[in-house]
Amino acid sequence: MSEIFSYSWSIFVALATVVGLVWCLWLLIVAAQRRVMADDNTTGHVWDEDLRELNNPLPRWWLWLFVITVVFAAIYLVLYPGLGAFAGTLGWSSSGQYAAEQRRAAEALTPVYAKYAATPAEQLVKDGAAMGIGARLFANNCAGCHGANAQGSTGFPNLTDGDWLYGGTPATIAETITKGRHGVMPPMGAAVGSADDVRNLANYVLSLSGAPHSSSAAALGKAKFAPCAACHGPDGKGNPALGAPNLTDKVWLHGFGEQTIAAIVTGGKSNLMPAFEGRLTPQQIHLLGAYVWSLSQKTAVASN
Repeated sequence: MSEIFSYSWSIFVALATVVGLVWCLWLLIVAAQRRVMADDNTTGHVWDEDLRELNNPLPRWWLWLFVITVVFAAIYLVLYPGLGAFAGTLGWSSSGQYAAEQRRAAEALTPVYAKYAATPAEQLVKDGAAMGIGARLFANNCAGCHGANAQGSTGFPNLTDGDWLYGGTPATIAETITKGRHGVMPPMGAAVGSADDVRNLANYVLSLSGAPHSSSAAALGKAKFAPCAACHGPDGKGNPALGAPNLTDKVWLHGFGEQTIAAIVTGGKSNLMPAFEGRLTPQQIHLLGAYVWSLSQKTAVASN
């Protein structure tokens, strides 16, 4: 049904465009004809006692300018897309042009990235030129979510603090950039128990990092942590293989506090980082990964 509607809409657009061009030509022909409407060549309309509307045709240069415009539009519609689903005889498209420009840019930049491709990230962080390229890649592709200073915000990880959900090695960071990540915590309210049980559990989770909490509620919530231990571990220190956060390090991606944690336990949470393998080349990802890794290694890099 959708295909029929799409095809019909394409025909409608094409017909409306052609009819519009023909109507413009007809209008120009009519406007070019001079009809004497009165002895003094006026339309009979008078304003302000003595202002009369004359019945003169359009100037020839003006008329031909309109004709050229219509002819140009017709030629354009033959060569380029515009008549519904007709792609034009040149086969041009904005997406095709964009892809071609991307290919040309990649070819031009290949020599720039090639000299860094085999250099380990640990060495790249000492290369100012390489880190400058990495910083520009970060600004163009990552800063929109993680911030210009890479310190993130609620729901978007801070890349400067050394806390990594999936591990913080250069290879792991490059894998994350390449393939993306989809972190999912399922709703656990039913597994934990009542609303009071969830609140007690939230206080226990807060106690793991020494955050303000109710000690009595935390004591009651400790037994309710069992369903959470499958991912976060019995000690709450997380599991990089699953992307399960460390609950003991005072780093809270989605905020903290009893109400916030209780809401996450009850309703779950889903976070998505898109994959960049179709947008960046492996060489670009290598440089970008090294730059991101360097953000949490400032002390180590400076000491070298």
